[in-house]
Amino acid sequence: MPVTVVIGSQWGDEGKGKLVDLISEKADVVARYQGGANAGHTICWDDGERSEEFVLHLIPSGIFHEGTPCVIGNGVVLDPAAVLDEDQPQRAPHHALPQAGGGRAGSRPQRKHR
Repeated sequence: MPVTVVIGSQWGDEGKGKLVDLISEKADVVARYQGGANAGHTICWDDGERSEEFVLHLIPSGIFHEGTPCVIGNGVVLDPAAVLDEDQPQRAPHHALPQAGGGRAGSRPQRKHR
């Protein structure tokens, strides 16, 4: 069973979130295995009618791919309040977080990374 791992070799912005989002569409599972809420990845959605931004710090950036469950592993420094704050914008009907089986409801708008 092949495994793809994205590992940063520096402490700064290396584009890991963008890479994870791009390869997540074909992944069986996306897992964040270390780090904390100090870093972030912004995904900009544009469905032609409106545009929205989602800033992710703890939730893996692959969360918006339908059918791809995301896991926050035991090596992540987890602040429960930060996870709940981050989770709330994604709970809008247009951008609902996956349920237990994985996958997001709704259509897949175009997105950009920052």
